[in-house]
Amino acid sequence: MQPFTVEHALAQPLVEQIVEQFIARIGDKSLRAGSRLPSIRGFAGQYHVSKFTVVEAYDRLVALGYVQSRRGAGFFVASRVEAHAHAPVRRAPPLRRCVDSLWLLRHDALTSDNDILKPGCGWLPADWMPQAELEKALRDLTRRPNARLTAYGEPFGYRPLRQQLTVRLAELEIEAEPEQIVLTNGAMQALDLIARYFVDEGDAVLVDEPGFFNVFANQKLNGARLYGVPRTANGPDVVVLEQLLAEHKPKLFITNSVLHNPTGTSLNRATAFRILQLAEKYDLTIVEDDIYSDFQTGPGERLAALDQLERVIYIGSFSKTLSANLRVGFIAADPKRAQDLCDLKLLTGLSSSEAAERVIHAMLTEGAYRKHMERVKSRLKQTADTVLPRLEALGFVLWAQPSGGMFCHARLPGLEDTAPLAQSALQEGLMQAPGVLFCPQGGPTPWLRFNVAHMEDERVWDWLARVAAGVPARAL
Repeated sequence: MQPFTVEHALAQPLVEQIVEQFIARIGDKSLRAGSRLPSIRGFAGQYHVSKFTVVEAYDRLVALGYVQSRRGAGFFVASRVEAHAHAPVRRAPPLRRCVDSLWLLRHDALTSDNDILKPGCGWLPADWMPQAELEKALRDLTRRPNARLTAYGEPFGYRPLRQQLTVRLAELEIEAEPEQIVLTNGAMQALDLIARYFVDEGDAVLVDEPGFFNVFANQKLNGARLYGVPRTANGPDVVVLEQLLAEHKPKLFITNSVLHNPTGTSLNRATAFRILQLAEKYDLTIVEDDIYSDFQTGPGERLAALDQLERVIYIGSFSKTLSANLRVGFIAADPKRAQDLCDLKLLTGLSSSEAAERVIHAMLTEGAYRKHMERVKSRLKQTADTVLPRLEALGFVLWAQPSGGMFCHARLPGLEDTAPLAQSALQEGLMQAPGVLFCPQGGPTPWLRFNVAHMEDERVWDWLARVAAGVPARAL
Protein backbone atom coordinates (compact mmCIF):
# COMPACT_ATOMS: atom_id res chain seq x y z
CA MET A 1 0.00 0.00 0.00
CA GLN A 2 1.26 3.45 -0.93
CA PRO A 3 2.54 5.36 2.15
CA PHE A 4 0.30 8.00 3.67
CA THR A 5 1.21 11.68 3.90
CA VAL A 6 0.57 13.02 7.40
CA GLU A 7 1.66 16.64 7.75
CA HIS A 8 1.76 17.94 11.33
CA ALA A 9 2.31 21.52 10.15
CA LEU A 10 -0.87 21.74 8.09
CA ALA A 11 -3.94 23.59 9.36
CA GLN A 12 -6.05 20.54 8.46
CA PRO A 13 -6.44 18.25 11.53
CA LEU A 14 -4.43 15.03 11.49
CA VAL A 15 -7.54 12.89 11.85
CA GLU A 16 -9.09 14.50 8.79
CA GLN A 17 -5.90 13.95 6.75
CA ILE A 18 -5.88 10.25 7.64
CA VAL A 19 -9.58 9.74 6.97
CA GLU A 20 -9.51 11.47 3.60
CA GLN A 21 -6.57 9.37 2.42
CA PHE A 22 -8.22 6.14 3.50
CA ILE A 23 -11.45 7.14 1.71
CA ALA A 24 -9.48 7.95 -1.45
CA ARG A 25 -7.72 4.56 -1.38
CA ILE A 26 -10.95 2.70 -0.78
CA GLY A 27 -12.54 4.68 -3.61
CA ASP A 28 -9.79 3.90 -6.13
CA LYS A 29 -9.63 0.28 -4.87
CA SER A 30 -6.07 0.54 -3.59
CA LEU A 31 -7.72 -0.88 -0.49
CA ARG A 32 -10.30 -3.51 -1.44
CA ALA A 33 -13.30 -4.80 0.48
CA GLY A 34 -12.16 -7.10 3.27
CA SER A 35 -8.64 -5.66 3.47
CA ARG A 36 -7.34 -5.22 7.00
CA LEU A 37 -6.29 -1.72 8.01
CA PRO A 38 -2.92 -1.28 9.73
CA SER A 39 -3.02 -1.82 13.47
CA ILE A 40 -3.58 1.29 15.56
CA ARG A 41 -0.20 0.94 17.22
CA GLY A 42 1.57 0.26 13.93
CA PHE A 43 0.01 3.20 12.09
CA ALA A 44 0.69 5.55 15.00
CA GLY A 45 4.33 4.50 15.17
CA GLN A 46 4.94 4.67 11.43
CA TYR A 47 3.47 8.16 10.99
CA HIS A 48 4.41 9.65 14.37
CA VAL A 49 0.87 10.39 15.52
CA SER A 50 -0.84 9.45 18.76
CA LYS A 51 -2.82 6.23 19.06
CA PHE A 52 -5.75 8.43 20.07
CA THR A 53 -5.59 10.14 16.65
CA VAL A 54 -5.64 6.79 14.84
CA VAL A 55 -8.52 5.51 16.98
CA GLU A 56 -10.58 8.59 16.15
CA ALA A 57 -9.77 8.29 12.43
CA TYR A 58 -10.80 4.63 12.39
CA ASP A 59 -13.93 5.39 14.40
CA ARG A 60 -14.86 8.02 11.85
CA LEU A 61 -14.34 5.59 8.96
CA VAL A 62 -16.62 3.11 10.73
CA ALA A 63 -19.28 5.78 11.25
CA LEU A 64 -19.14 6.73 7.56
CA GLY A 65 -19.55 3.10 6.50
CA TYR A 66 -16.17 2.63 4.84
CA VAL A 67 -14.73 0.37 7.53
CA GLN A 68 -15.99 -2.37 9.84
CA SER A 69 -14.66 -3.05 13.32
CA ARG A 70 -14.33 -6.71 14.25
CA ARG A 71 -13.84 -7.34 17.95
CA GLY A 72 -10.45 -8.87 18.63
CA ALA A 73 -9.45 -8.81 14.96
CA GLY A 74 -9.09 -5.15 14.02
CA PHE A 75 -10.54 -2.87 11.33
CA PHE A 76 -11.45 -4.01 7.80
CA VAL A 77 -12.64 -2.28 4.63
CA ALA A 78 -16.41 -2.71 4.38
CA SER A 79 -18.09 -4.37 1.42
CA ARG A 80 -18.94 -2.20 -1.55
CA VAL A 81 -22.68 -2.20 -0.75
CA GLU A 82 -22.13 -1.09 2.86
CA ALA A 83 -19.64 1.59 1.92
CA HIS A 84 -21.86 2.89 -0.88
CA ALA A 85 -24.88 3.08 1.40
CA HIS A 86 -23.10 5.36 3.83
CA ALA A 87 -20.83 7.28 1.50
CA PRO A 88 -21.26 11.03 1.09
CA VAL A 89 -22.36 11.93 -2.42
CA ARG A 90 -20.20 14.96 -3.12
CA ARG A 91 -18.51 16.29 -0.03
CA ALA A 92 -17.80 15.01 3.42
CA PRO A 93 -20.40 15.78 6.10
CA PRO A 94 -19.34 18.78 8.20
CA LEU A 95 -19.45 16.61 11.32
CA ARG A 96 -16.24 14.95 10.15
CA ARG A 97 -14.40 18.21 10.76
CA CYS A 98 -14.94 18.12 14.49
CA VAL A 99 -14.98 14.45 15.45
CA ASP A 100 -11.96 14.87 17.74
CA SER A 101 -13.86 17.38 19.83
CA LEU A 102 -16.69 14.91 20.37
CA TRP A 103 -14.45 12.54 22.30
CA LEU A 104 -15.28 13.97 25.72
CA LEU A 105 -18.99 14.09 24.95
CA ARG A 106 -19.10 10.51 23.65
CA HIS A 107 -17.49 9.00 26.71
CA ASP A 108 -20.07 9.64 29.40
CA ALA A 109 -19.30 13.34 29.66
CA LEU A 110 -22.95 14.31 29.71
CA THR A 111 -24.35 11.37 31.66
CA SER A 112 -25.50 11.44 35.24
CA ASP A 113 -23.98 8.03 36.00
CA ASN A 114 -22.74 8.29 39.57
CA ASP A 115 -20.26 5.49 38.96
CA ILE A 116 -18.27 7.69 36.58
CA LEU A 117 -15.83 10.08 38.24
CA LYS A 118 -15.23 13.19 36.15
CA PRO A 119 -12.11 15.09 37.19
CA GLY A 120 -11.75 16.24 33.58
CA CYS A 121 -15.25 17.62 33.02
CA GLY A 122 -16.22 21.26 32.49
CA TRP A 123 -19.03 21.87 34.96
CA LEU A 124 -19.79 21.97 38.68
CA PRO A 125 -20.96 18.88 40.58
CA ALA A 126 -24.72 18.52 40.83
CA ASP A 127 -24.69 18.91 44.61
CA TRP A 128 -23.01 22.32 44.24
CA MET A 129 -25.95 23.69 42.24
CA PRO A 130 -28.97 25.55 43.71
CA GLN A 131 -31.50 22.78 43.10
CA ALA A 132 -34.04 23.97 45.69
CA GLU A 133 -33.91 27.59 44.49
CA LEU A 134 -34.38 26.53 40.86
CA GLU A 135 -37.32 24.34 41.82
CA LYS A 136 -38.92 27.27 43.64
CA ALA A 137 -38.41 29.58 40.65
CA LEU A 138 -39.99 26.99 38.35
CA ARG A 139 -42.97 26.50 40.67
CA ASP A 140 -43.48 30.24 40.94
CA LEU A 141 -43.38 30.54 37.15
CA THR A 142 -46.06 27.91 36.60
CA ARG A 143 -48.37 29.63 39.08
CA ARG A 144 -48.33 32.96 37.26
CA PRO A 145 -51.32 33.70 35.01
CA ASN A 146 -49.04 35.20 32.34
CA ALA A 147 -46.39 32.48 32.32
CA ARG A 148 -46.67 32.11 28.50
CA LEU A 149 -45.60 28.48 28.70
CA THR A 150 -47.11 27.64 25.29
CA ALA A 151 -46.03 30.74 23.34
CA TYR A 152 -42.93 31.66 21.38
CA GLY A 153 -40.60 34.07 23.13
CA GLU A 154 -39.64 37.54 21.92
CA PRO A 155 -37.09 37.57 19.07
CA PHE A 156 -34.35 39.19 21.20
CA GLY A 157 -35.39 37.20 24.28
CA TYR A 158 -37.27 38.01 27.48
CA ARG A 159 -36.94 41.79 27.86
CA PRO A 160 -36.85 41.97 31.69
CA LEU A 161 -33.86 39.59 31.66
CA ARG A 162 -32.14 41.70 29.00
CA GLN A 163 -32.75 44.78 31.13
CA GLN A 164 -31.24 43.00 34.12
CA LEU A 165 -28.25 42.01 32.03
CA THR A 166 -27.56 45.64 31.18
CA VAL A 167 -27.18 46.25 34.93
CA ARG A 168 -24.84 43.29 35.32
CA LEU A 169 -22.76 44.35 32.31
CA ALA A 170 -22.50 47.88 33.71
CA GLU A 171 -20.91 46.37 36.82
CA LEU A 172 -18.21 45.07 34.45
CA GLU A 173 -17.95 48.57 32.89
CA ILE A 174 -19.63 47.38 29.67
CA GLU A 175 -22.34 49.79 28.54
CA ALA A 176 -25.16 48.16 26.58
CA GLU A 177 -28.85 48.79 25.98
CA PRO A 178 -31.41 45.94 26.02
CA GLU A 179 -31.58 46.21 22.19
CA GLN A 180 -27.89 45.28 22.07
CA ILE A 181 -28.47 41.98 23.88
CA VAL A 182 -29.69 38.80 22.17
CA LEU A 183 -30.62 35.88 24.42
CA THR A 184 -29.61 32.44 23.15
CA ASN A 185 -29.87 28.78 24.00
CA GLY A 186 -26.57 28.79 25.85
CA ALA A 187 -23.19 30.09 24.76
CA MET A 188 -22.83 27.47 22.04
CA GLN A 189 -25.80 28.83 20.11
CA ALA A 190 -24.29 32.29 20.52
CA LEU A 191 -21.00 31.08 19.03
CA ASP A 192 -22.81 29.27 16.23
CA LEU A 193 -24.83 32.36 15.28
CA ILE A 194 -21.65 34.44 15.19
CA ALA A 195 -19.86 31.85 13.06
CA ARG A 196 -22.78 31.67 10.62
CA TYR A 197 -22.81 35.46 10.40
CA PHE A 198 -19.09 36.04 9.86
CA VAL A 199 -17.46 32.87 8.53
CA ASP A 200 -17.56 31.51 5.00
CA GLU A 201 -16.09 28.19 3.92
CA GLY A 202 -12.29 28.38 4.15
CA ASP A 203 -12.10 31.62 6.16
CA ALA A 204 -9.38 31.88 8.80
CA VAL A 205 -10.45 32.09 12.44
CA LEU A 206 -8.08 32.53 15.39
CA VAL A 207 -8.64 30.69 18.66
CA ASP A 208 -6.81 30.32 21.95
CA GLU A 209 -4.23 27.52 22.14
CA PRO A 210 -4.91 25.77 24.39
CA GLY A 211 -8.59 26.58 24.16
CA PHE A 212 -12.10 25.16 24.44
CA PHE A 213 -12.68 22.13 22.20
CA ASN A 214 -16.35 22.93 21.52
CA VAL A 215 -15.31 26.30 20.10
CA PHE A 216 -12.99 24.48 17.70
CA ALA A 217 -15.73 22.04 16.73
CA ASN A 218 -18.29 24.76 16.08
CA GLN A 219 -15.95 26.74 13.86
CA LYS A 220 -14.96 23.65 11.90
CA LEU A 221 -18.62 22.83 11.34
CA ASN A 222 -18.95 26.23 9.73
CA GLY A 223 -15.96 25.61 7.45
CA ALA A 224 -13.36 27.74 9.22
CA ARG A 225 -9.62 27.18 9.03
CA LEU A 226 -8.40 27.40 12.62
CA TYR A 227 -5.13 28.92 13.78
CA GLY A 228 -4.12 28.79 17.42
CA VAL A 229 -2.82 31.84 19.28
CA PRO A 230 -0.54 30.57 22.06
CA ARG A 231 -1.77 31.44 25.52
CA THR A 232 0.52 33.01 28.11
CA ALA A 233 -0.17 33.55 31.80
CA ASN A 234 -1.29 37.11 30.93
CA GLY A 235 -3.44 36.27 27.90
CA PRO A 236 -2.81 35.61 24.20
CA ASP A 237 0.75 35.91 22.87
CA VAL A 238 0.44 39.25 21.07
CA VAL A 239 3.60 38.73 18.99
CA VAL A 240 2.24 35.53 17.46
CA LEU A 241 -1.19 37.13 17.21
CA GLU A 242 0.15 39.89 14.97
CA GLN A 243 2.02 37.39 12.81
CA LEU A 244 -1.17 35.38 12.28
CA LEU A 245 -3.19 38.52 11.56
CA ALA A 246 -0.72 39.66 8.93
CA GLU A 247 -0.44 36.25 7.27
CA HIS A 248 -4.00 34.90 7.34
CA LYS A 249 -6.28 37.96 7.67
CA PRO A 250 -8.77 36.13 9.87
CA LYS A 251 -12.44 37.02 10.19
CA LEU A 252 -12.59 36.44 13.96
CA PHE A 253 -10.51 35.90 17.07
CA ILE A 254 -12.40 33.91 19.73
CA THR A 255 -10.87 34.12 23.19
CA ASN A 256 -11.50 33.74 26.92
CA SER A 257 -10.33 36.83 28.78
CA VAL A 258 -11.20 35.86 32.35
CA LEU A 259 -10.64 32.38 33.89
CA HIS A 260 -9.52 30.90 30.61
CA ASN A 261 -10.50 27.33 29.81
CA PRO A 262 -8.40 25.20 30.35
CA THR A 263 -5.63 27.11 32.17
CA GLY A 264 -7.67 29.19 34.64
CA THR A 265 -5.61 32.33 33.87
CA SER A 266 -6.88 35.84 33.12
CA LEU A 267 -5.99 38.67 30.75
CA ASN A 268 -4.03 41.64 32.08
CA ARG A 269 -4.51 45.24 30.99
CA ALA A 270 -1.34 45.67 28.94
CA THR A 271 -2.13 42.59 26.85
CA ALA A 272 -5.75 43.69 26.46
CA PHE A 273 -4.74 47.10 25.10
CA ARG A 274 -2.29 45.54 22.64
CA ILE A 275 -4.95 43.11 21.36
CA LEU A 276 -7.33 45.99 20.69
CA GLN A 277 -4.59 47.95 18.91
CA LEU A 278 -3.98 44.98 16.63
CA ALA A 279 -7.72 44.55 16.06
CA GLU A 280 -7.91 48.14 14.86
CA LYS A 281 -4.83 47.79 12.66
CA TYR A 282 -5.97 44.56 10.98
CA ASP A 283 -9.76 45.19 11.01
CA LEU A 284 -10.37 42.21 13.29
CA THR A 285 -13.57 41.30 15.08
CA ILE A 286 -13.03 39.78 18.53
CA VAL A 287 -15.45 37.39 20.19
CA GLU A 288 -14.97 37.53 23.96
CA ASP A 289 -16.33 34.33 25.48
CA ASP A 290 -16.84 35.26 29.14
CA ILE A 291 -18.96 32.37 30.38
CA TYR A 292 -16.84 32.00 33.56
CA SER A 293 -17.25 35.66 34.49
CA ASP A 294 -19.24 35.04 37.65
CA PHE A 295 -16.56 32.76 39.10
CA GLN A 296 -14.08 35.63 39.14
CA THR A 297 -12.60 36.67 42.47
CA GLY A 298 -9.25 38.15 41.41
CA PRO A 299 -8.05 40.60 38.74
CA GLY A 300 -8.92 40.25 35.08
CA GLU A 301 -9.53 42.62 32.18
CA ARG A 302 -12.32 42.41 29.64
CA LEU A 303 -11.84 43.52 26.08
CA ALA A 304 -15.50 44.54 25.81
CA ALA A 305 -15.08 46.99 28.70
CA LEU A 306 -12.13 48.69 27.00
CA ASP A 307 -13.68 48.58 23.53
CA GLN A 308 -17.35 49.21 24.47
CA LEU A 309 -18.64 46.67 21.90
CA GLU A 310 -17.19 48.38 18.82
CA ARG A 311 -14.92 45.58 17.63
CA VAL A 312 -15.74 43.14 20.43
CA ILE A 313 -18.77 40.86 20.60
CA TYR A 314 -19.34 39.68 24.15
CA ILE A 315 -20.82 36.30 25.13
CA GLY A 316 -22.12 35.25 28.55
CA SER A 317 -24.03 32.26 29.89
CA PHE A 318 -25.71 30.82 32.96
CA SER A 319 -25.17 27.18 31.95
CA LYS A 320 -22.00 26.78 34.01
CA THR A 321 -23.23 28.67 37.05
CA LEU A 322 -26.92 27.79 37.35
CA SER A 323 -28.20 25.09 35.03
CA ALA A 324 -26.86 23.34 31.95
CA ASN A 325 -30.41 22.12 31.33
CA LEU A 326 -32.09 25.53 31.14
CA ARG A 327 -29.55 26.67 28.49
CA VAL A 328 -29.63 30.46 28.76
CA GLY A 329 -26.83 32.50 27.23
CA PHE A 330 -26.54 35.89 25.58
CA ILE A 331 -24.71 38.02 23.04
CA ALA A 332 -23.92 41.71 23.59
CA ALA A 333 -22.88 43.60 20.47
CA ASP A 334 -23.21 46.92 18.67
CA PRO A 335 -26.82 47.64 17.64
CA LYS A 336 -26.44 46.67 13.97
CA ARG A 337 -24.76 43.36 14.72
CA ALA A 338 -27.24 42.62 17.51
CA GLN A 339 -30.16 43.09 15.12
CA ASP A 340 -28.51 40.96 12.44
CA LEU A 341 -27.73 38.19 14.92
CA CYS A 342 -31.30 38.33 16.21
CA ASP A 343 -32.57 37.92 12.63
CA LEU A 344 -30.24 34.96 12.16
CA LYS A 345 -31.53 33.47 15.41
CA LEU A 346 -35.08 33.74 14.04
CA LEU A 347 -34.12 32.07 10.76
CA THR A 348 -32.23 29.17 12.35
CA GLY A 349 -34.14 28.50 15.56
CA LEU A 350 -37.05 30.94 15.96
CA SER A 351 -37.05 32.00 19.61
CA SER A 352 -35.14 30.91 22.69
CA SER A 353 -36.98 29.54 25.73
CA GLU A 354 -38.81 32.36 27.49
CA ALA A 355 -39.71 29.99 30.33
CA ALA A 356 -36.02 29.33 31.00
CA GLU A 357 -35.23 33.03 30.67
CA ARG A 358 -37.95 33.90 33.20
CA VAL A 359 -36.48 31.42 35.68
CA ILE A 360 -33.01 32.96 35.30
CA HIS A 361 -34.52 36.43 35.71
CA ALA A 362 -36.18 35.38 38.97
CA MET A 363 -32.92 33.88 40.27
CA LEU A 364 -31.09 37.12 39.51
CA THR A 365 -33.63 39.61 40.82
CA GLU A 366 -34.65 37.73 43.96
CA GLY A 367 -31.08 37.40 45.23
CA ALA A 368 -30.76 33.61 44.98
CA TYR A 369 -28.12 33.78 42.25
CA ARG A 370 -25.83 36.13 44.16
CA LYS A 371 -25.96 33.97 47.29
CA HIS A 372 -25.37 30.82 45.26
CA MET A 373 -22.31 32.26 43.51
CA GLU A 374 -20.80 33.49 46.76
CA ARG A 375 -21.05 29.94 48.12
CA VAL A 376 -19.59 28.48 44.94
CA LYS A 377 -16.63 30.88 44.80
CA SER A 378 -15.80 30.23 48.43
CA ARG A 379 -15.98 26.47 47.96
CA LEU A 380 -13.90 26.59 44.78
CA LYS A 381 -11.16 28.52 46.53
CA GLN A 382 -11.08 26.09 49.45
CA THR A 383 -11.00 23.13 47.08
CA ALA A 384 -8.29 24.63 44.86
CA ASP A 385 -6.16 25.40 47.92
CA THR A 386 -6.18 21.66 48.63
CA VAL A 387 -6.08 20.23 45.09
CA LEU A 388 -3.27 22.26 43.53
CA PRO A 389 -0.62 21.53 46.21
CA ARG A 390 -1.68 17.90 46.20
CA LEU A 391 -1.15 17.66 42.43
CA GLU A 392 2.26 19.28 42.76
CA ALA A 393 3.18 16.87 45.56
CA LEU A 394 2.56 14.00 43.12
CA GLY A 395 4.97 15.59 40.64
CA PHE A 396 2.52 17.39 38.36
CA VAL A 397 3.66 20.75 36.96
CA LEU A 398 1.02 23.44 36.56
CA TRP A 399 0.81 25.30 33.25
CA ALA A 400 0.32 28.46 35.32
CA GLN A 401 -1.18 29.34 38.67
CA PRO A 402 -4.94 29.70 38.06
CA SER A 403 -6.51 33.00 39.06
CA GLY A 404 -9.69 31.26 40.23
CA GLY A 405 -12.53 29.22 38.80
CA MET A 406 -12.70 25.47 38.23
CA PHE A 407 -9.78 24.64 35.98
CA CYS A 408 -6.08 23.98 36.07
CA HIS A 409 -3.84 22.62 33.33
CA ALA A 410 -1.04 20.30 34.43
CA ARG A 411 1.47 17.79 33.12
CA LEU A 412 3.53 14.98 34.55
CA PRO A 413 7.20 15.15 33.47
CA GLY A 414 8.10 12.15 31.36
CA LEU A 415 4.57 11.70 30.03
CA GLU A 416 4.45 13.11 26.49
CA ASP A 417 0.97 12.09 25.32
CA THR A 418 -2.01 12.03 27.69
CA ALA A 419 -4.53 10.73 25.14
CA PRO A 420 -3.75 7.03 25.79
CA LEU A 421 -3.82 7.79 29.50
CA ALA A 422 -7.34 9.21 29.18
CA GLN A 423 -8.46 6.12 27.28
CA SER A 424 -7.03 3.94 30.04
CA ALA A 425 -8.74 6.03 32.72
CA LEU A 426 -12.14 5.34 31.15
CA GLN A 427 -11.64 1.64 31.79
CA GLU A 428 -11.35 2.45 35.49
CA GLY A 429 -14.42 4.69 35.59
CA LEU A 430 -12.66 8.07 35.36
CA MET A 431 -13.27 10.65 32.67
CA GLN A 432 -10.14 12.71 32.05
CA ALA A 433 -9.61 15.57 29.60
CA PRO A 434 -6.38 15.02 27.61
CA GLY A 435 -4.60 18.07 26.29
CA VAL A 436 -5.15 17.07 22.65
CA LEU A 437 -8.77 18.20 23.01
CA PHE A 438 -7.63 21.75 23.72
CA CYS A 439 -5.29 22.05 20.73
CA PRO A 440 -6.99 23.25 17.52
CA GLN A 441 -4.71 21.12 15.33
CA GLY A 442 -4.53 18.06 17.58
CA GLY A 443 -1.32 16.09 18.01
CA PRO A 444 0.33 14.57 21.08
CA THR A 445 0.46 16.79 24.17
CA PRO A 446 1.52 16.12 27.77
CA TRP A 447 -1.23 18.21 29.38
CA LEU A 448 -4.39 17.29 31.29
CA ARG A 449 -7.18 19.65 32.27
CA PHE A 450 -8.38 19.14 35.84
CA ASN A 451 -11.61 20.43 37.36
CA VAL A 452 -10.87 21.01 41.04
CA ALA A 453 -14.57 20.75 41.95
CA HIS A 454 -14.60 17.09 40.88
CA MET A 455 -11.48 16.00 42.75
CA GLU A 456 -12.80 15.40 46.24
CA ASP A 457 -13.23 11.64 45.73
CA GLU A 458 -10.16 9.69 46.93
CA ARG A 459 -10.51 7.27 44.02
CA VAL A 460 -9.31 10.10 41.75
CA TRP A 461 -6.21 10.57 43.88
CA ASP A 462 -5.54 6.84 44.04
CA TRP A 463 -5.55 6.75 40.24
CA LEU A 464 -3.32 9.82 39.96
CA ALA A 465 -0.86 8.37 42.46
CA ARG A 466 -0.62 5.18 40.42
CA VAL A 467 -0.11 7.20 37.22
CA ALA A 468 2.62 9.24 38.90
CA ALA A 469 4.30 6.02 40.00
CA GLY A 470 4.16 4.62 36.47
CA VAL A 471 0.88 2.69 36.77
CA PRO A 472 -0.94 1.67 34.64
CA ALA A 473 2.10 0.93 32.49
CA ARG A 474 -0.02 0.37 29.37
CA ALA A 475 -0.99 4.08 29.41
CA LEU A 476 2.54 5.32 29.79
